[in-house]
Amino acid sequence: MPRFALAAIVVCALALVGCAGFPIGDARAQVPKNIVIVFADGVAATQWDFGRYSSNVLRRQPFVTTDLFRDEGIGMLISSPHGVYVTDSAAAGSAMATGYKAENGVLSITPDGKPVRTVMQAAKAKGKRIGLVSTAAIYDATPAAFSMNAKSRRASQELVDGYLALEPDVLLGGGADFFFPEGVSGGKRKDGKDIVAAFRSRGWQVVSNTAELKAATGSRVIGLFAVKDMGFDIESDRAREPTMAEMTAGALKALSKENPDGFVLLVENGNTDTAGHANDAAALMRALWATDDAVKVALDFRRSSPETLVIVTGDHETGGLSPTYALEELASRSGSNRFVVGDAQIKMLAPITISLTTAAKKLGSKPSAETLDAMVAKHFPGFKLDADLRESILERKPLERNHGHVVPNALGRMVARQTGIYWGTGGHTSEPVLVGAVGPGSERFRGYRDNTDFGKSLHRLIEAR
Repeated sequence: MPRFALAAIVVCALALVGCAGFPIGDARAQVPKNIVIVFADGVAATQWDFGRYSSNVLRRQPFVTTDLFRDEGIGMLISSPHGVYVTDSAAAGSAMATGYKAENGVLSITPDGKPVRTVMQAAKAKGKRIGLVSTAAIYDATPAAFSMNAKSRRASQELVDGYLALEPDVLLGGGADFFFPEGVSGGKRKDGKDIVAAFRSRGWQVVSNTAELKAATGSRVIGLFAVKDMGFDIESDRAREPTMAEMTAGALKALSKENPDGFVLLVENGNTDTAGHANDAAALMRALWATDDAVKVALDFRRSSPETLVIVTGDHETGGLSPTYALEELASRSGSNRFVVGDAQIKMLAPITISLTTAAKKLGSKPSAETLDAMVAKHFPGFKLDADLRESILERKPLERNHGHVVPNALGRMVARQTGIYWGTGGHTSEPVLVGAVGPGSERFRGYRDNTDFGKSLHRLIEAR
């Protein structure tokens, strides 16, 4: 063969590989059949490491998520949306689901009003099965952004209608309210429709509690385990509400059936974000453990199905979590009055038996000082409520302008003063989030990138197979 002809063949081959975006060799070997995205809303590097440290101290268990980051390498994602610096979950989820920026509050529609294809729409078009799991309402910002296009994340009834049109093979989580009509317990639909009945009529198996989910045998399953968000792990009824790991196992079981072209599964923990807004270290800790348990299930599945890509990430950081050293009291700045977060402080979180969000609901709008003190004594053993925090709660006075969740944030400050686990805000921050991935295509998620790159990489992997 002439030398120039051989060179031309090599150049053409390299060009084809470059266009496909895969390393030289068997390109299909670098493309996953299945993709599992485990998604911790509101979680960045500090939260993941808090999960690792607290798991080692209190559960005496390794934390597989940070082990994944260590062994497989990490990526970092800039989370900013279109137009401003700090994102909400809708805009962050949209960028990660489409590869395009969106404005806060908008689901997978570009700033010029153009709907763009989501990960789940792309997977469906390629013949893949799709599943959505969330501890939040299943129509909440993240699962909705990964599934459909809408001008507002608050259009709950419209979003549920979108699921009926999209027909995900698996839907598990909270948010039963907008699946049922008014007049049915907890139902909020204004049009009289029963969307769960509609799914059942199309062949979906309907489950309503943990036992039914574990016993499910169908390849298409819908389970709504709470009227709104599912409960925090710190206080949930596990007979009624399955854990994130149990929902992950149930989703993988269903999606693995009748699966010639593979599947895409999104599994979200929304409680990590809610705990961050509330400045709730104890609830966050357990939600991180729950997420890590779900990651274990996904990694176990990958061992038996190596064509699976497992991705672990978040969308933005919530709360400005800052375990630190602190003064015991304000009276002195001497070294003897200072402490550093360690095992003893982490152990103080273990006896807490209620989330700060639930505590605020139980206190109501006008609690008495006696009611407040009784709650602290019952659910927060070993903690004391300082006078300024008591005043903030009883008079509904925000501690600062960036702590708008008054009661939870004040209770969170109580915990912080005695553990050193402080918070910078009751809202989101601009901190980049981590991405860990293992399996075919995992190399695409490493490095310091924009969150739109995450979406572009997912679409390329889905389209390439």
